[in-house]
Amino acid sequence: MASEAEIAAMRRAIALAASPGVPLGPNPRVGCVLLDPAGRTVAEGLHRGAGTPHAEVDALSGVAGATDGLTVVVSLEPCNHTGRTDPCSEALVAAGVRRVVFAQADPNPAAAGGADRLADAGVAVEGGLLSDEAERLNETWTFAMRHQRPFVTWKFAASLDGRSAAADGSSQWITSLAARQDVHRLRAECDAIVVGTGTVLADDPQLTVRPGGVALPRERQPRRVVIGKADLPATARVLDDAAETVQLRTHDLPAALRQLWQEDRQHAWLEGGPTLAGAFLAAGLVDRVVAYLAPVLLGAGRHAVDDAGISTVAEALRLRVTDVAQVGTDLRITAVPDREDH
Repeated sequence: MASEAEIAAMRRAIALAASPGVPLGPNPRVGCVLLDPAGRTVAEGLHRGAGTPHAEVDALSGVAGATDGLTVVVSLEPCNHTGRTDPCSEALVAAGVRRVVFAQADPNPAAAGGADRLADAGVAVEGGLLSDEAERLNETWTFAMRHQRPFVTWKFAASLDGRSAAADGSSQWITSLAARQDVHRLRAECDAIVVGTGTVLADDPQLTVRPGGVALPRERQPRRVVIGKADLPATARVLDDAAETVQLRTHDLPAALRQLWQEDRQHAWLEGGPTLAGAFLAAGLVDRVVAYLAPVLLGAGRHAVDDAGISTVAEALRLRVTDVAQVGTDLRITAVPDREDH
């Protein structure tokens, strides 16, 4: 059973994993604390992104003396595979650590098995300490590993009467500048921005992350993903050099998401129009809704979502609200579907 020192160390490990500037993907954020036999911290480490040392190795590199007999407290089960770096399980065995306490079991089948490898080597292992907190830290990565598709956040902006555009088709700007800036903040947390060909042809969006009106460098931009079979004009802004763009010429949404997952995309930000949004909802592929509601009434115009395969109130997709905030003059409501994987 975990000691008080180990519980405190795990809280610190989770805080280290959440350090500012650590990428949200494609690798999980992980923190690690090393304790001596008296429960005192001797070193800390964290994973700073793909290709950098994993948290356990980073922590071991900070130990001034011998590493044998230490307790390793880490927010994710040590990996057991060779990728850009060697297995953490082997590094810990070689270091002669006495005990390993981890929070979240690794849901990635390619990397799992570290706990068994350590136990086979005679290391005492305990898992599950503060596992809920650790899973929340890597919510979208964990979902993607378990479901083998990206976590999908559908964002839309609408008037209070549910219109995303006026009767003449105009939609700029229903929401306030503060809300639009907030969208850029949340876009930056994703690694793919998804729209349909209809949105590109009708609105010609650029789909980049521009906090404060200044675009992030190309290498930090999410991939722009256009779903649909219609050809795009060469002049479309979504095809400029500001970010990577791919068109998936299919209407098979599960297949499109599988392809994105296979290409290390774990969090898709759905900004498509009402047709694509309805298709994602009908397929059960929306995992979070972020709705910006403006204190505006339009009375007519385009709905925020079209046919989602719902014909009666009994079939309605019920959502659980997780956050409500005022952003500028608008209201941002965040909700998740009321289903088992949430």
